[in-house]
Amino acid sequence: MYMKLEVTVLPVSDVDRAKSFYEALGFRLDIDKAAGDDWRAVHLTPPGSECSIMFGKGMTSAEPGSAQGLYLAVRDIEEARSELLGRGIEVSEIFHDAGGVIFHGHEGGDVTHRLEGQGRRPGLHPERTSYASFATFSDPDGNGWVLQEIQQRLPGR
Repeated sequence: MYMKLEVTVLPVSDVDRAKSFYEALGFRLDIDKAAGDDWRAVHLTPPGSECSIMFGKGMTSAEPGSAQGLYLAVRDIEEARSELLGRGIEVSEIFHDAGGVIFHGHEGGDVTHRLEGQGRRPGLHPERTSYASFATFSDPDGNGWVLQEIQQRLPGR
């Protein structure tokens, strides 16, 4: 069976504000369509991605800001962070996980399920291993994103 994640719906409180934010990130606007006053869909795609985001009016009953742990893979996290800062996006400092485990959770996310020895350490992963260096940011509603550096993918990807 062939399956591919195509789009994820984000809960936002202000569609135009969210649209401006994601366009400032460099996401490509694919669709902005309304049907009356009660429904509007905005569809954007991150540069280089085959998966997109969608938000709007009448799209989801989820609370604005409740989407967390949305990962954006980047080849060079220092370059990506610098570019986002240059676009006016507030991004955390780069960090890695002390236990070498793939980071989970976001700035305000649930940290009760951490493994022993897991925790943020400042800076790039000492060996600059793929999947091991991170930075985080949030959209205006608090939906949480994680930049993850991947220079070489695991086999089968």
